[in-house]
Amino acid sequence: MAHDQASYPVRVEGSVDPASLSRWLWLVKWLLLVPHFVVLLFLWLGFYLAVVVAFFAILVTGHYPKVLFDFAVGVLRWSWRVHYYGYGALATDRYPPFTLAEVADYPAHLDVAYPEQLSRGLVLVKWWLLALPHYVIVGIFVGGGLWAGVDGAHESNGWAYGGLVGLLVLIAGVVVLFTGRYPRPLYDFVLGMDRWALRVAAYAALLTDQYPPFRLDQGGEDPGYPPVGPAPSHPSGTSDGSQPTMPTPVA
Repeated sequence: MAHDQASYPVRVEGSVDPASLSRWLWLVKWLLLVPHFVVLLFLWLGFYLAVVVAFFAILVTGHYPKVLFDFAVGVLRWSWRVHYYGYGALATDRYPPFTLAEVADYPAHLDVAYPEQLSRGLVLVKWWLLALPHYVIVGIFVGGGLWAGVDGAHESNGWAYGGLVGLLVLIAGVVVLFTGRYPRPLYDFVLGMDRWALRVAAYAALLTDQYPPFRLDQGGEDPGYPPVGPAPSHPSGTSDGSQPTMPTPVA
C-alpha cells in the first residue's frame, strides 16, 4: 500500500502473526470476551456522557477537555483491541489488556491527535448531519448498528457482527480453521473497513473537525504514519525475513 496520502488524525493500525493464530480458538472467543463486554458496557455509558459534556464545552470554549478526550480515545482504543481479537478482525490470539492506555507491544493500536481548537459551530451539525453519508457506508460495512455513536451503548458490543466485516471475518475464520493461515486479501480489506468505521466514530464523538476521507485504506499500516509497535507481519505467512521500509509521516 502506498504511503503518499495525507495522514488522518485518527490512527488505526494492526499487525498479525500467522504463526500464532490458533485454528479453533476463534470459535470460543465470544465466550472469552464476556468480561470485556461487561466492562465495555459501562465504559460506553461513560463515553456517551463524556461526549455530551464535551459538546457543551466545545460550544462554549472551542476546546475538548483533555481529560474527557483521553477517556473517549481510551474507550475507542479498548474497543478496537477487543474487536481486533474478536469478530471485528480475528487477527490475533493475544488476549486484550484491560486498560484505556496504549499498549505498545499489543498488535492493535489506535490514537487520535489532540486538537488544540475545535469549531464551535461545526459541533452542532457534524455528528448527525455531516456524518450521514458515512453512516450509510459504515452501516454496510459493519451492519445495522452503525457503531459510530448514533445508537445506545449496548450497540457498541455488536460492532462487526454483521455487514461485510462480519461475513468476511467468518470466511477468514473458516479458512484459518482448515489451513491455519489468514488470507492476506481478506485481512487487508477487513482492516480497511474497520479503519473507516473508527475514523467515523471519532468524528461523530467530536474528537476531530477533519472530515473522514471517503477512502478505503487497506492493510494494517495507516497511511502517512510509521508503524506502531512491532513491524506488521503478513497474514499469508510469506516473509523473506527482511524488515519493511518505514514510511515517512506526511504533513
